[in-house]
Amino acid sequence: MAATFKTIFFYFFLHIFFVSSSHQYHPLDSLTPSEFSQVQTIVTKAYPISNHNLTFQYVGLEEPSKPLILSWLKDNTTANPPRQAFVIARIDHQSHEIIVDLLQQSIISTQIYDGYGYPTLSIDDQERANKLPFTYPPFVASIRNRELKLEEVVCQSFTVGWFGEKKKSKRIVKVMCYYSDGTVNIYMRPIEGITMKVDLEEMKIIAFSDRAIVPVPKAEGTEYRESELKPPFSPSLNRITVVQPDGPSFTVDGHKIRWADWEFHVSFDARAGLIISLASIYDPERQELRRVMYKAHVSELFVPYMDLTNEWYYRTFFDAGEYGYGLCAMPLQPLRDCPATAVFLDVYFAAQDGLPRKIPNVFCIFERYAGDVMWRHTEVGIPGKMVREVRQEVTLVVRMVSTIGNYDYINDWEFTQSGSIKVTVGLTGLLAVRGTKYTHKEQIEEDVYGTLLAQNTIGVHHDHFLNYRLDLDVDDDANSFVKSKLGTVKIKDQRSPRKSYWKVDSQTAKTESDGRVKLGSESADLLFVNPNKKTKMGNLVGYRLIPEGVTSALLSYDDYPQIRAEFTNYNVWVTAYNKSEKWAAGLYTDQSRGDDNLAVWSNRNRSIENKDIVTWYTLGFHHVPYQEDFPLMPTLKGGFELRPSNFFESNPVLKVKPPKDVNMTHIVL
Repeated sequence: MAATFKTIFFYFFLHIFFVSSSHQYHPLDSLTPSEFSQVQTIVTKAYPISNHNLTFQYVGLEEPSKPLILSWLKDNTTANPPRQAFVIARIDHQSHEIIVDLLQQSIISTQIYDGYGYPTLSIDDQERANKLPFTYPPFVASIRNRELKLEEVVCQSFTVGWFGEKKKSKRIVKVMCYYSDGTVNIYMRPIEGITMKVDLEEMKIIAFSDRAIVPVPKAEGTEYRESELKPPFSPSLNRITVVQPDGPSFTVDGHKIRWADWEFHVSFDARAGLIISLASIYDPERQELRRVMYKAHVSELFVPYMDLTNEWYYRTFFDAGEYGYGLCAMPLQPLRDCPATAVFLDVYFAAQDGLPRKIPNVFCIFERYAGDVMWRHTEVGIPGKMVREVRQEVTLVVRMVSTIGNYDYINDWEFTQSGSIKVTVGLTGLLAVRGTKYTHKEQIEEDVYGTLLAQNTIGVHHDHFLNYRLDLDVDDDANSFVKSKLGTVKIKDQRSPRKSYWKVDSQTAKTESDGRVKLGSESADLLFVNPNKKTKMGNLVGYRLIPEGVTSALLSYDDYPQIRAEFTNYNVWVTAYNKSEKWAAGLYTDQSRGDDNLAVWSNRNRSIENKDIVTWYTLGFHHVPYQEDFPLMPTLKGGFELRPSNFFESNPVLKVKPPKDVNMTHIVL
């Protein structure tokens, strides 16, 4: 397929500014800029900054109850559910949970949280802490002692975790620094040995350590900007362009997306990032829209590093709860992050002063066709005939990229015409490396907790565990979880020449303790069914969760980071629905102690059979760095699929008509 530059240019701007004019208020829409401003006005009026130290650490939608939303969906003539905001504010060094009613223009609930843990760091928290070293004489002296230029130093804030301390700690971060001087790839040039501890409430350095002088890795070979790279280059490919001459097949109505038989809602949260809600698919056989998923989003991202040195042991990050997966969302670059046919959506969040800030082009929505086949068959068994039918696989993708320090996470939610939802995360960006004296592997005689990638550069072993909260509503909210194992059966009689076969052994989980699954070498089906609805053949309607791969936690259960990240002890958890249980590592993750998390909720052992249930799935990566990851790593992908399983009466895409034919290029080999 080919197109002129003028055509591409036209489509790019058409889709950049494409938003349906029929947008109406939806109760699950993210807070608007004016609503953020309303919340800020109401809270600051109640706690005037002239009398109080007030910062906004989180502001998001306080969702109406699920029954209220479902009732509203069934009868759009009813009044809109209440519009409220949930606020976590630091007021006079205490965490306050505040609910603001935007219609009443008032605070309707407030309470002080005095347990362990602190709210998400704001961008302002980090930026202010990162500036402190440059006016701190001991740090300036240490930089000069290393013969480095102070103006080329860049500092970053790191959460400190919890390592068994009995006494509640202050709200602090540790600050580590990097050296640019000849590169923008600062993460490849760490300044090792120097650690500063910052009190975020007082915003001052309260501890300083200069433990050792370690060589700073060279800037040479760390550049990744296209404009700065030098020959030799890899061969260029010919241009590849996707053009939709009839326009996109999807519509965007405010935050509601319609495509093929799918209909769903997208929204943004400073902590979760992209949220998919009310995903439903039209069933032509039944001639009705059937709900599949009420709400889904990233709940937590646990990234523990395996380096035990003084400057590294505490680097066990909870990126959603500590830094905000949404706060770290980045504007997407048209034609690079997303194709020319994509539609882009902006989002807003509340800064530390409570006022709205805009992030442009955070979501992109596009149709994907990459030459894949949805289904096909060639029949040659009929004498004198050859029958061939092929259907192209075209899908719809909603994408967001979150850049948390050195790592970029590419988040895709992909909807297929056959009824599947494929969830993928791609890891790219920059490794976190430690400076070292070593310049060749043969010099190493100790455990360096990683791989020597370049001179003086250790790529540290680490993990990535992403937990997804999946509130599946398969054909309604009363669902059950069925674990099916495939087992070998030995044949002991003479009924067949075969010696064995396998069969399916299925068990329905009764309580939450039954809903924990550690995946491994055994084959298993993870099926979510509606026990009250069956197909014409008598099978329970359902959806399967199909992991793309299985990675389990390797830290010991009594290790402090693992206590905080107990959600990684199992790959799958199924719990009873509770609106307040959103975050797998707890609401207050920074310096948490594992006393309010998914494992604690699951231990209540509530009934989950024929109930409104929530599935928590953790996908993971054990990352052993290799030299190909230096100085910037190619994308590494993982994911899972939610696939209809006896949901339809037969193949739902049997009658899908292929797109209009396109011109083909034939090459004779």
